[in-house]
Order: sequence, then structure tokens, then C-alpha cells
Amino acid sequence: MTGTGDVEGRAGPPVWWWERRRDAVVDVVLGAASAVECGWEGVGFAHEAGVPTAAGVLFGVAVGAVLVVRRRWPVAVVLVGIGVTPAVMGFLLGVVGLYTVASSAVPRRIIATLTSMALVATFAVMYLRTSGDAGAGRGFVLMLSVFVAVALTVPPVLLGLYMGARRRLMESLQERADSLERELSLLADRAEERAEWARTEERTRIAREMHDVVAHRVSLMVVHAAALEAVAVKDPVRAAKNAALVGDMGRQALTELREMLGVLRREEPVKAAPVAAAVSVALVGGPGVEDGPSLCELEALVGQSRVAGMAVEMVVHGEGAPSGYPAEVEQTAYRVVQEALTNCHKHAPGARVVVRLAHREGEVAMQVENGPCDAQAPEPGLPSGGNGLVGMRERVLGLGGVFVSGPTDGGGFKVSAVLPLAAGG
Repeated sequence: MTGTGDVEGRAGPPVWWWERRRDAVVDVVLGAASAVECGWEGVGFAHEAGVPTAAGVLFGVAVGAVLVVRRRWPVAVVLVGIGVTPAVMGFLLGVVGLYTVASSAVPRRIIATLTSMALVATFAVMYLRTSGDAGAGRGFVLMLSVFVAVALTVPPVLLGLYMGARRRLMESLQERADSLERELSLLADRAEERAEWARTEERTRIAREMHDVVAHRVSLMVVHAAALEAVAVKDPVRAAKNAALVGDMGRQALTELREMLGVLRREEPVKAAPVAAAVSVALVGGPGVEDGPSLCELEALVGQSRVAGMAVEMVVHGEGAPSGYPAEVEQTAYRVVQEALTNCHKHAPGARVVVRLAHREGEVAMQVENGPCDAQAPEPGLPSGGNGLVGMRERVLGLGGVFVSGPTDGGGFKVSAVLPLAAGG
């Protein structure tokens, strides 16, 4: 933003007490004009005082030159002007001095005092100078003296007060504008930080959802493909069945990915919701929250693992609400079980797995526990990115739930999560 000094023509660094070179030039010009005026008036003062003309001129020049320091010592300039009033010199000095005092930051009581002194001095000198004129009545002289005194003191003071108030107002507005600009800049920075945080958060959520969707399907496909390879020659019927299952798994994975990416690529703006809401819709794998997986699909999920050769048992305690749970609670519970089963396929081949689901008052709990691995079971060779447990924990904690995972005393591994039902309300 351009500063006030630049707008008014700052030409360089400050000169002595002047903030701008232009101010210095103006004061020097005024001081020179005042010196010339007072020097000219010093001739008449020298004749009246009976001193050499040169002394009167030098005195007048010195008095008039005082105007140069009006910005540094405005009170002193006015006092000099009042002091030389009896010598009938310093007209410009007095007028400009009063204006400078009134427009500066001098206290009002000092301005009133100096104005009164200048008014009285001008009135007294004018009255004494004109009272001896022949044919001039006393009333006329009095009115003329009052008029001249007021004309030489009141207008410059009023103008100075107005200009001082205007300058202070402009400075205040400039400060407010600068403050507002700083606040806007700060808000813009914070908005950018929030936007970057939101982008990072959405990228994390999308990566987590894609991991859950793809990892489980692909893990089952790899398991079935390994079984297909093992029985391809010995049992063609079972091999064909496994091949069909692999195809089904692949098509399901592609369908879920297509639904998710379709929402992300949609160019139409989502009304009445921010962009983040549109991305959040994509996280559940469909165009709406209700289209995501739910607890009623857990049996089918467990059945897919059974078909893949896993010895998995599902135990349900209690009964769920007739109208179901909030969509995000059911989806998170489903994803936790799905990811836990995927980890069992990866890291616990041949182990027995128990999936427990408990419907409680105000919460739903799930647990996936596997026993020790079967040493004779072939390794599936599934890669692990190390993000499964992290993603499950983030999902559960994001809904205000509790997540615990770790090895069991029997040599297996257990994943437990508890989700409050109020998380989705």
C-alpha cells in the first residue's frame, strides 16, 4: 500500500525536523517572504525608534526568518510575532504562526492563550495607532481596532484547527486502513492454511477409503488365484469356481472404485454444501451417505472370506436398532471388520478367526481376533503398506470411539473398536 508520504510527494529522507523535503521548501520560502516583509517594515521602525536604518532592516530580517522553524517551535514563532507587534511588523509571521499552532498537536489551552494574547496585542497597537488621527471618532477607532484584531487572529486559528482535525482524521483512517489490510492478509493466510489442511485431510480420507476398498478385494483375489493355481490340474471344477470368484471380486473392486472416482471427477458444483462435502460423499463409495456399506452386509463380507478358505466365525450379541444406526457409524464398523479380515488374510494364513459384533445401549462394539498361524498354510505373498491399523484408528477416533489392537496371549492378534451411536447424530 502506498504511504501517505508517498502520495504527498516524499522526495527523499527527512531533512532535519521536516518529514518531507517539500515541507522544508515551503517553510524556507515562507521564511524568506517573511524576512523580506519584516525587513521592509524595519525601515519605518528604525525611523520611529531613532536607530540606523540598517539596524532596523537587520532586525526585521532576523524576526521574519524565525518563520522557518514554525513546525519545530510553533509556540516560539507566535510569541516572537506577538513581541514585535508594537513595532508594526511581522504580519505574515503572526498569521502563519497562529495557523501553525492551531493545526499542531499543541494543547487547546495553550492555543487559546496565544490567540488571546495576539488578539489583545493587535487590538492595542491598532487602537493606539489610529486614536490620534484627526477626524476619527472614538467609536470608529474602537470598532476598527476590534475588526482588524479579529481579522488577523481568528481566521488563521479556525483554519488551523480545521486542518489539524482533518489531518488527524486522515491519519486515523490511514491507520485503520493499514490495520484492515493486515487483518485481511492474516485472514487470507489463515484461509489458505485451512484450505491446505482441508485438502490434506481429504487426501488422507480418500487414500484410507481406497485402501479399505481395494485391499480387501485384491487380497481375496490373490488368495483365490493361489488356490486356483494349486488345483488347476487336479480339480478343474474347483479351479473354474475359483476363477469365477476371482472375476467377481475384480468386478466388485472396479465397481466400487468407479463409483468413488465418479463422484470425485464430477464437474457440477454441489449446491448448499462446500467442496469438502462432495469429497466426503466420495469417501463412502457412492453418491450418497446411505449408499455406503452397512452392518447388515457383514455376514456377506465374512462369507467372502470363508469362500476364500479362511476358517472364520461370526458371533453377534444383542439386537440392533430397528431403524439402524447412523450411516457413518455403520460404515466405520464395516470398514474396521473389513480391514481386520484383510490383515488376517495377509498375516495369519490358516488361522482361525472370530468376528464379534455387540449391540449395546448407546454404542456398538466389534472385535476381530485370529489365532496363531498354521505353519503348513502357504504364504499368500500379499504386500502390506502398514496403513491398515492407522486407518482404522483414524476412522474410529474421528467418531469419538475407542480403538485397541495388539497381540493376544495365544499367539494371535486382536482388533477391537467401540463406536458411540451419538457420533452420527
